[in-house]
Amino acid sequence: MSDVVEKTLTALPSLLSLDSQPGSAKLSSNSKLGNLIRGITELTSKHEEEKLIQHELSSIKEQVSSPNTTMRQMRELMVRAVYCEMLGYEASFSYIHAIKLAQQGNVLEKRVGYLAVSLFLNENHELLLLLVNTVLKDLQSTNLIEVCMALTVVCQIFPKDMIPAILPIVEEKLNHPKEIIRRKAVLALHKFYLIAPNQVQHIHNKFRKALCDKDPGVMTASLHIYLQLIQENAEAYKDLTASFVTILKQVVGGKLPMDFNYHSVPAPWLQIQLLRILSLLGKNDQRTSEVMYEVLDESLRRAEMNHNITYAILYECVKCVYTIHPKSELLEKAATCIGNFVLSPKINLKYLGLKALTYVVQQDPKLALQHQMTIIECLDHSDVIIKRETLELLFRITNAQNVTVIVEKMLDFLRLSKDDHTTVDLAGKVAELAEKYAPDNEWFIQTMNAVFSLGGDMMQPEIPNGFLKLLSEGFDSEEEDRKLRLFAVNSYISLLQGDPSKLPQRFLQVICWVLGEYSYLKDDLDPVVVLRLLAQLLDMKGSSSDTKSWVLVAMTKLCWSETAVSVAQQVAETYSSSFDTTLRQRAQELQHLSRDSQLHSRVLPPGGSLEPVEVDSSLSFLDGFVSEALSAGAAPYKPLHQRQEELSRSKALSLEPYGLSLPISTSSCSITDRQSPTLLSTSSGLSGDSTDFSHRGSSTTLKLDGVRRVWGREGYLAQKEPVEEVAQVEIPSPLRSPGQQGDADSCHSRTPTANPEGDREKQQLASSLFGGLSSQSSVCLMEKSERFGRKAKGQRASSTPNEQRSDPSVSSSSAVDNLLCNNLLEENSEPIDSSTKQTFQHPQSLRVPNGACDAEAIISDDDTKGRNRPVSPEEHVEGDDFPPCEDKSKDLSLTAHLPAELSGFSHSEIIPLCSNRSLDLSACHVQTDNTVVLVVFVTNSSEDANLQIQVLSEELEVCCPCESPVEEVRGHSVSVRQYSLTVKRPLVHFELVGRLSYSAAGTLQSMQFSYKLPLTSFIRPLTVSTEEYGSMWLAFSHDTKQNLTLMKEEQEPLSATLNALKKKLSLHVVEIIGVEGLVACSLLQDQPCLMHCRVHAGRLAVWLRSPVADLPDCLLYHCQRALQEH
Repeated sequence: MSDVVEKTLTALPSLLSLDSQPGSAKLSSNSKLGNLIRGITELTSKHEEEKLIQHELSSIKEQVSSPNTTMRQMRELMVRAVYCEMLGYEASFSYIHAIKLAQQGNVLEKRVGYLAVSLFLNENHELLLLLVNTVLKDLQSTNLIEVCMALTVVCQIFPKDMIPAILPIVEEKLNHPKEIIRRKAVLALHKFYLIAPNQVQHIHNKFRKALCDKDPGVMTASLHIYLQLIQENAEAYKDLTASFVTILKQVVGGKLPMDFNYHSVPAPWLQIQLLRILSLLGKNDQRTSEVMYEVLDESLRRAEMNHNITYAILYECVKCVYTIHPKSELLEKAATCIGNFVLSPKINLKYLGLKALTYVVQQDPKLALQHQMTIIECLDHSDVIIKRETLELLFRITNAQNVTVIVEKMLDFLRLSKDDHTTVDLAGKVAELAEKYAPDNEWFIQTMNAVFSLGGDMMQPEIPNGFLKLLSEGFDSEEEDRKLRLFAVNSYISLLQGDPSKLPQRFLQVICWVLGEYSYLKDDLDPVVVLRLLAQLLDMKGSSSDTKSWVLVAMTKLCWSETAVSVAQQVAETYSSSFDTTLRQRAQELQHLSRDSQLHSRVLPPGGSLEPVEVDSSLSFLDGFVSEALSAGAAPYKPLHQRQEELSRSKALSLEPYGLSLPISTSSCSITDRQSPTLLSTSSGLSGDSTDFSHRGSSTTLKLDGVRRVWGREGYLAQKEPVEEVAQVEIPSPLRSPGQQGDADSCHSRTPTANPEGDREKQQLASSLFGGLSSQSSVCLMEKSERFGRKAKGQRASSTPNEQRSDPSVSSSSAVDNLLCNNLLEENSEPIDSSTKQTFQHPQSLRVPNGACDAEAIISDDDTKGRNRPVSPEEHVEGDDFPPCEDKSKDLSLTAHLPAELSGFSHSEIIPLCSNRSLDLSACHVQTDNTVVLVVFVTNSSEDANLQIQVLSEELEVCCPCESPVEEVRGHSVSVRQYSLTVKRPLVHFELVGRLSYSAAGTLQSMQFSYKLPLTSFIRPLTVSTEEYGSMWLAFSHDTKQNLTLMKEEQEPLSATLNALKKKLSLHVVEIIGVEGLVACSLLQDQPCLMHCRVHAGRLAVWLRSPVADLPDCLLYHCQRALQEH
């Protein structure tokens, strides 16, 4: 049988050709498609092409509608229709015929039909419903080619609504005896994970089986999935590091078949994928990084600079070396590699060197000093891409000493740039640098004026908004605030007195706001003068409606003097009859406020923007109105994204877990047909397990008419734990021997130079650009300056302080996974004979100490209960002084230091975060009734010290009740800090990052730490009655559904399952009605979530609803984990 399959695959190219002659791969000279192509190439105008294509489409439409058209003729017609669609002409009449061809034809006709369908239809097309049964049939076919075609179509156009229908069959294909089927099945599962990650959570162990596959193609396909998984949660896959290292060793050593070589380079794309995975696993983890050092050194040695593909491998090696925990020998080799790239005369290699230098300059700033003259020459390079990448490098090394020179270079490039993307990107970078490192007010205002002028209306709206916010919030000094605002007013007055017609609209809007708010600061400036300058903007032809609205608002603020009333009244009368409703409203406001001076002084007092304004973002004052409307039968509000999603799903395939047992009615799709789960009746004729689909208009069961499935915008994105990138401590420049230093100097001496005067100019420019780098022993590049420190802004990866974090822990895996992988490895542990046909094998070295990897093994039972796993002593940063035998005693001793008001509540295990010889930092979190409190213990084992702790999180609001951020800690004592945590946006897990800065004996030191806690720490039981549950259910708009595992070993599976969830997740079981259960909980008592459970077909069908968008998805994830771990 295997010989037949091999012959079939060998003959596949000739079998699938369009020509009827076997083995002919060329287009027949007398085919109609060939005639069509030749006819189009001979045309001389677009009009003739349209005429020819329309005639062709008419002919195709007539033939496909004819009952006498054979399948062979239909195949050629579909190919011609595809060609017409590729030219941009609609051939929608052929879509249904393409589906029929895929359903009814033989292998070759199916191939053409599937090809046409994949090109004609998109994932949301309604005709895809007709293809589901065909794909299911072909997936179960014994014909290898049909299975391959079905898996290919599944990867291309299948939407996530149809995944449950084919997922079990695709899983079975992972065990197919033919490697091409297994490879395509892995690629299909990768596509499923990208579009609906929550639906493939249960098959992570099968991904590991694909990684251990003996065929290198299947293993390579699985790396795409693992790269995605590790990007989201690297901690869960640390125990696979040894496996990836072993695979890379085999690849670099040439142990793969020759078919994987490219220009004599063994599997280059596989090497690149593995290097990216290793860089993610080894980041900020010394123990994991040490496993990689040998293979990285071998990769750098074998990848010689002789081909483009080896350059790509070297680039990924350099990035990996500078991402993982540093090793001096590897850093030296990587720096040499970067130098060879930068000094290369080839433009592509020079660009690659600049890109690598831009990446590593955060860890090794002094590396840029070695190539400063080359970087200066790149600023004047003829290639625009080289210039742009050089400016990106300078942006990374900017500090307070060189900011003026670098910003000037960026503005010079911005003035000459014609590319919109470059303009937007550079304008944002210049604005960021000006905000962080501005030396004085004058330079800051002038630089921002240049950004607004050059960036124009294309720049991001966050730039002007951030500038206005900075002016409004001010700094620590009121005098400095006044000077900055006054200089802005003077600058904008002079601009309006010039030629404002050349200024962009957004710049004019900024000018209007500043003059309206702060022109009163200039004592000798009459408001009438400002009003007349603003009135000129209303008369300009280029002024947009938005700009005119900003002008009218500014004039409204300035009409507080009697002399300005007449000017304001004239403008108000002009625009009070405008067709634009916004302008008419602003004009009416201007007219009324200018007439009533007392009202104006009360509503818009001068300097009123400086006073804090309380904004009710929840619009709580509308709660009464909303409650009355809902009780009167109004539909609950749906966000825009949910309405759009439901509209797109209006004709999608329904695979709801409730669809098998509840009545379906197409007569009404109104939102008011939603019924509360509390109306379920155990005496109803249609029970939860009933399969009677007859229409029962008076049934009180739960109806799903008009309800669409809501998965959230991107499925289970809530699992992704945003890890704030924290760079490592600055690594000293690699040590070079005198001979190596001489070689480096000789490389610089070979750099082409100009005349002596040009050399002196370049030297001066280099000293200005790279100022502050050579004298820094510990450089914190791209940090915010103290001057603009109060400005609240999201921290970029480039601005992360370069300090080292403690090594993360390595998770253990389950015994089942260990047995699975060991069995697979033992089957493939024979030595590789290079003389025979090479096959990819996994030796015994693939076995890691902790066994196989489980995608969710990092989440232990303690994590589910809201506790962090204790960290072993070997997992701490260097210098950690925690003896293994003292962990329990230290935990008990620190527990005694818990604040008295928190001692009565349950708390997680106290775990060490970071330490050195003087201080030990530990933490736990306490779950009170209304909040979660992070308790940080600082044990000082030396003399007195002043310390400051900063704790931040993007997903949590962190509040410290202490008055002063700096605290004095006595020697040999324990200091305790409390931080109240509030959820901003629900996620599966939250991460807190912090920095401990302390001074002792005149020295200032700092340590960085991180702390992770699950969403379940914030979940509390919500005690409601069945009636209250029903009314709340109707009011919530965000929902998700899933089938969960049922605890079948118990006598009452539903009660046992709900009690298990209640115990692990702190849920409240409202009521159990037959095979259905009602559960309620809340996110710290202000964000409720309701869960309706029903037993069906041996599974637990769960439907969660909440007013919070991401909460149902996150809670569903923890429910899955809790039942799996039970």
